[in-house]
Amino acid sequence: MQYISQIAFVLVLILAGYFLSKRIRQIRKNILMGRPINRSDKSPERWKAMLLIAFGQRKMFKNVIPALLHLLIYVGFLIINLEVLEFILDGLFGTHRLFAPFLGDFYTVCINFFEFLAVGVLFSCVVFLIRRNILNVNRFSGLEMTSWPKLDANLILIIEIVLMLAILTMNATDQILQARGHMHYTATGSFFFSSILIPLFEGLSDQGLIMTERFAWWFHITGIFAFAIYVTYSKHLHIFLAFPNTWYGNLEAPGKIENMPVVTNEVKTMLGMPAEDGHATPANPDEIGRFGAKDVNDLNWVNLMNAYACTECGRCTSNCPASMTGKKLSPRKIMMDTRDRLEEVGQSLSKGGKGLEDGKSLLGDYISKEEINACTSCNACVEACPVNIDPLSIILQLRRYVAMEESGSPASWNAMFSNIETSFSPWKFAPTDRFNWSEELKQNPKSE
Repeated sequence: MQYISQIAFVLVLILAGYFLSKRIRQIRKNILMGRPINRSDKSPERWKAMLLIAFGQRKMFKNVIPALLHLLIYVGFLIINLEVLEFILDGLFGTHRLFAPFLGDFYTVCINFFEFLAVGVLFSCVVFLIRRNILNVNRFSGLEMTSWPKLDANLILIIEIVLMLAILTMNATDQILQARGHMHYTATGSFFFSSILIPLFEGLSDQGLIMTERFAWWFHITGIFAFAIYVTYSKHLHIFLAFPNTWYGNLEAPGKIENMPVVTNEVKTMLGMPAEDGHATPANPDEIGRFGAKDVNDLNWVNLMNAYACTECGRCTSNCPASMTGKKLSPRKIMMDTRDRLEEVGQSLSKGGKGLEDGKSLLGDYISKEEINACTSCNACVEACPVNIDPLSIILQLRRYVAMEESGSPASWNAMFSNIETSFSPWKFAPTDRFNWSEELKQNPKSE
């Protein structure tokens, strides 16, 4: 019977590893669909940003109570899963609490600490469920928050609650079996929180306790495997992507708008200067790069990783001045739409479909001109994001495509562009007339 259990566990482990690795490869392939961009500079600053923002969750603490609850879930997730190593080894070798004889009393301390975190995670998840479904916090709503995003958020919280209850149930029944002297259950001492549940199971027979403990054990470990796979399809992928996302974040001054390499190289070519990569651009290139972005492959790979790292928390949209004034723009929707389009293209290509040639595009079919034109480029969305996602970069690239490839900007914008081109000013003044206002000051200086 023990060998059957071990074989079953190995099969579950192999299947989980296969599906998880397959999904990770697909996500990586989708992200690399984006244009190359070099974000390997300033390593010390990048490590600092990752440690403070992704690991330390610095931006979360603008609102202390949700931040503390989120931190409790986050720390619990990281530390409790250290116990998964023991679960896996027990499953492979047919043992039970493999580390207990080696760690002695310290093992009891560790499990008590894990249980404390499990209760903390359970409490935080309940509070978050209440916030989402009873208190109806404003930033959790919006046109983009359809039935699936709301269900996804609730499912994750419910799954975490059930997994924590499974740990407590397993430990409670385990302690009863230890007290009854069952030979397979190593004496570990008392576990504080799971001891509270002991009265619920004391009336069960030894066989009933073993079945309950084994069910809780299997439920928890298979639940962890299933959760890991599900997360890759969920907004909770940010659990893992927050770290590379902050490391590869933009370290330039907030709000600084990047030059377009295509335009820069074209101008330098006209002036006989070397291109940005240090090599002269051919005088008559066969193919001129696209100005801005129309579809996901026109964005850079960091933009696409941002889309997968989006937590859908709504902090960007709730801080967006355009959204506050009732305009159609929602930075969260920009990221969700980018991810949805990227997934659609990736799935199509993996099945031998048309991919990017399916007659659709990110601009137009997912994101409208009205949305991107409403952006004030204020950078509030980037500042608000807890994992340094940059919706503004995507908006600007889409807007550049509309302006430079389609000449589709609003008429007032086109007039401004024309004035800047001819008069070097948004207003239609000749350069020599721009400081005429100062002459009056010279003639009539203010008395002191």
